[in-house]
Amino acid sequence: MASAATHVAHEPLTGSARTWGTIALSAATFMNVLDTSIANVSLPAIAGDLGVSPNQGTWVITSFAVANAIAVPLTGWLSQRFGQVRLFVGSVILFVIASWLCGLAPNMTTLIAFRALQGFVAGPMIPLSQSLLLASYPRALAGLAMAMWAMTTLVAPVMGPLLGGWITDNISWPWIFYINIPVGIAAALASWALYHKRESVTRKLPIDTVGLALLVLWIGALQIMLDLGKENDWFHSPLIIGLAVTAAVGFAFFLIWELTDEHPVVELRLFARRNFWAGTITTSVAYGLFFGNVVLLPLWLQQFMGYTATDAGMIMAPVGLLALVLSPVVGKTVGRVDPRRYATFAFMVFGLVLWMRSNFNTQADFGTILIPTLIQGVAMAFFFIPLMTITMSGLSPDRMPAASGLTNFVRITAGAMGTSIATTLWESRAALHHAQLAETVNAGSTAAQAALSGLTASGMTTEQALAQINRLVDQQAFMLAANDIFWISSMLFLALIPLVWLTHPQKAVTGGLDAAAGAH
Repeated sequence: MASAATHVAHEPLTGSARTWGTIALSAATFMNVLDTSIANVSLPAIAGDLGVSPNQGTWVITSFAVANAIAVPLTGWLSQRFGQVRLFVGSVILFVIASWLCGLAPNMTTLIAFRALQGFVAGPMIPLSQSLLLASYPRALAGLAMAMWAMTTLVAPVMGPLLGGWITDNISWPWIFYINIPVGIAAALASWALYHKRESVTRKLPIDTVGLALLVLWIGALQIMLDLGKENDWFHSPLIIGLAVTAAVGFAFFLIWELTDEHPVVELRLFARRNFWAGTITTSVAYGLFFGNVVLLPLWLQQFMGYTATDAGMIMAPVGLLALVLSPVVGKTVGRVDPRRYATFAFMVFGLVLWMRSNFNTQADFGTILIPTLIQGVAMAFFFIPLMTITMSGLSPDRMPAASGLTNFVRITAGAMGTSIATTLWESRAALHHAQLAETVNAGSTAAQAALSGLTASGMTTEQALAQINRLVDQQAFMLAANDIFWISSMLFLALIPLVWLTHPQKAVTGGLDAAAGAH
């Protein structure tokens, strides 16, 4: 992003121009954030239609997230090279084209490629919409601008699962991508009309090509390793070993190069600050846990509880309702209350929610599953803004763009890793529970023999009766596996609390508010 001096050159917008500018920028942000969650409940339908397993279908989410993570740190360099307005409008137009291609994808490989393209071109949209919105308002109203912006990023995850489920059940899954086209075109045209005369200063900067290549190499190798590991028996496979070595060596060279290069693509020296490294790690691990569970819950509901995509969306949608109500309160009071207290409260609520889910069983009704989702909205409100305030505290305004890009990069990568790790562990634990449960189905078990007799008496053959019992065992095994992951996640959230208290309380700078809004 351009320097603070560039923003001062333009007077704030007034009247209807500011209103329409806010709507245009918010629409683009809404569309971007929506696409991180809209596909979650549609994964089984996409996987079934394209002839792959539901767990292979999670690549639809991870490919978008990883490509997005790679693109975010490049925003600063690209905006100085091409200008904030041109880059933002170009990013929106390319996002629309990528969305259209995703809807047309004939197979999973093509869809994953187009989702990666979509994630990459989406990278600059969120930080730049933030920057342009702040420039549209006078300094006294900067807090209001960011509060409105943050509300957009909270509404989108609420709408994503619900909208995705309804579209999948009532139209077809490609339309979860096609709906971006009219929104994106309108946002691009309005943004260009209002902001093209407010273009930021551009200058030619050298691009750290070696650093960028190493970044793509190690993140790509790590993500492919995580996604293919369970299908290839992990480190018994030469492919997985090769990917792990590539990721480790690539990461080591990346660290060395970025710490010594004059114009690094990622400013790693920021990690010398305690608040920055502790805040970034805490936010990223928590986001990875949160996102992994957000993906896991609808997968379990649709595969083993008989829920439709719409029903699963209805379960997931209320996650942001209380967050919408409480976020403005948190935003207004975070300057007066120690943000570490807010973050601690958020992690305790996350721990409670996941502990409640760890007690689910296959008889759980809609209301029982819905209650923890509602409560989770409280944790979301007290999670993002305080932690980003801690992370950015004490930084000078000129370092804010690099810091915001880096912490968002780590967080988005952690979200992609959380998805892969959660689905891998789920399958692994399910296999273990299936083996343990299957041991009880034998000739000496009166319960098993009674069940077999009842099924054969209803007209099934012995093979059909055994197949039915195997399905019941599968359902229980995956339920127990989900319980395990919910419980582990609950404990990990509580374990993050001491990390929050390693930070020093400092007065938040204005840029901290900017970054807080960006933590969608």
